[in-house]
Amino acid sequence: MADPKTLPEPEVLGLELEAVIGFNGHVPNGLICHPDQEHLVYPLGCTVLIESITTNKQYFLHGHRNNVSCVTVSSNGEYVASGQVTFMGFKADVILWDYAKKELIARLSLHKGKIEALAFSPNSKYLVSLGGPDDGSVVVWSVSKQDAICGSPAAGLNVGNATTIIYSNCRDEMFVTAGNGTIRVWELDFPNRKIWPTECQTRQMKRKVLSIAMADDDSFFYIGTTTGDILKLNPRTKLLADMGPTKEKFSLGVTTIKCLKMGSLLVGSGAGVLALCKSPSYKPIKKIQLQGGLTSIALRGQGHQFFVGTEAAHIYCLSYTDFKEELIATCHSGAVQDIVFPYGTAELFATCSMEDIRIWHTSSNRELLRITVPNMTCYAIDFMKDGKSIVSAWNDGKIRAFTPETGRLMYVINNAHSIGVTAIATTSDCKRIISGGGGGQVRVWEIGPQSQKLAEALKEHKSSVSCIKVKKNNEECVTASTDGTCIIWDLVRLKRNQMILANTLFQCVCYHPEEFQIITSGTDRKIGYWEVFDGSVIRELEGSLTGSINGMDISTEGVHFVTGGDDHLVKVWSYNDGEVTHVGVGHSGNIIRMKISPQNKHIISVSTDGAILRWKFPFSS
Repeated sequence: MADPKTLPEPEVLGLELEAVIGFNGHVPNGLICHPDQEHLVYPLGCTVLIESITTNKQYFLHGHRNNVSCVTVSSNGEYVASGQVTFMGFKADVILWDYAKKELIARLSLHKGKIEALAFSPNSKYLVSLGGPDDGSVVVWSVSKQDAICGSPAAGLNVGNATTIIYSNCRDEMFVTAGNGTIRVWELDFPNRKIWPTECQTRQMKRKVLSIAMADDDSFFYIGTTTGDILKLNPRTKLLADMGPTKEKFSLGVTTIKCLKMGSLLVGSGAGVLALCKSPSYKPIKKIQLQGGLTSIALRGQGHQFFVGTEAAHIYCLSYTDFKEELIATCHSGAVQDIVFPYGTAELFATCSMEDIRIWHTSSNRELLRITVPNMTCYAIDFMKDGKSIVSAWNDGKIRAFTPETGRLMYVINNAHSIGVTAIATTSDCKRIISGGGGGQVRVWEIGPQSQKLAEALKEHKSSVSCIKVKKNNEECVTASTDGTCIIWDLVRLKRNQMILANTLFQCVCYHPEEFQIITSGTDRKIGYWEVFDGSVIRELEGSLTGSINGMDISTEGVHFVTGGDDHLVKVWSYNDGEVTHVGVGHSGNIIRMKISPQNKHIISVSTDGAILRWKFPFSS
């Protein structure tokens, strides 16, 4: 028998990431159309995605250690640059990527705290970066040498911070920064490695700048402000040429501007209005209302077609001629709380986040249906086994059931729990719902064709219920709670069978398909195997090195299970060996829930940054 210490470590393989549904709509000018006119570039959490417009094939640029705060693409299309936020006092990196190879060229570290904005020079030789409020400096980098040429404080002493930057379209020696009460035109002096700012004169006006755009021939640049007006300035004389609109300003500020040929402007506002207007009146020639405040407009080619990104995480495609919007991509804008497949099919799945439940088509990543309950938060969802309703748990203490085809409200159970409903599960005969609340109560509901009545309230848990699973024969269920207990209930007698105690906040629990064991996990990072019969512990595994484990699911045969948590990794485990076989890297927020699809084709994981990731399940069933 070989000594156990000398046995080779089992090799951990990478999981294949098939698709990502996600877009961070809060990054200013985050959505960019690549100069090849075939790909969109946009940020999601710590990653930058490159997606083909026609085939929807995705490439991922992994390298940032925290959320991406700005993205830009060079005019020749060879380089992508992205900046990130970090914690106070730490260096925030700018990463330079090779677009063709989709790999990292260099990390440029000088700024602290946050990178506010980035811009490439017209011939892509230089990159200029603007630090956030804790940093306040502007730095010019050489792209070929990957080194800083010069830097300077971005704004004067008696004004606010600079927040936006734009490079000249014709000269490598000029760029403009603007922010709270400051608009500066900078001239570069390459031989002496210096940059010289000139403050622009805006007479008596004090404006806070949100967006900036430069005309193709550098004759003027346009500034969008929080007050909803547009300023047109001359970069040579540094004087104000004109401003507007005088009467009806853009509500919630001009958040993004793009210059088109022939001098017209595309303007996006914080209230979701996209308008086409012209200097000097700036009255909208055409306008359209979209959902969510606009944060980016990306021109495809000369602007005959353009893409618009909004804070509601929608990406629209519009053409210049008919100005009609087509929604090409949607995703959640906040943390996704739950993911569930209908019984027996992997074609569709449902997720819930903040105030809406969405049903997605698995293979095409398209949103099929959205159910919205304004100003509420949905914590958990489940499909009835017959597929006729989706039951959902809400923070206002109600259980709501909807039809999965149309999203029509079927019934509401009012005051189901006092401190919000935090977990929900259904029985396979579709006659009962088991719900868990923020106060720790577990309640069993009898669901009839016309009535919903409480069968029993089970008061044992002291804190919120985080997960409920029901046995196949509907005679038993297990509830996990953040008070450190898992309780196995008899659903016939409606009494407690067993209690499992551990020094952790339980986040997730799963029955093994043969239903004689359960596996649990939580904030102590340990995966526990327990005997259902007497609640005794069988084994404990170290599930993660850092952070809680929040989601787990087991395959239909019970040979493998998956876990995910605050370390942002998706792990596939062998159930019997207790070893990790595959690890998936791709999430940039904490993973909240995981599911293996029926027939073991995919793993779907959801996280706090609103992303839904689809992985290929590594073993054929």
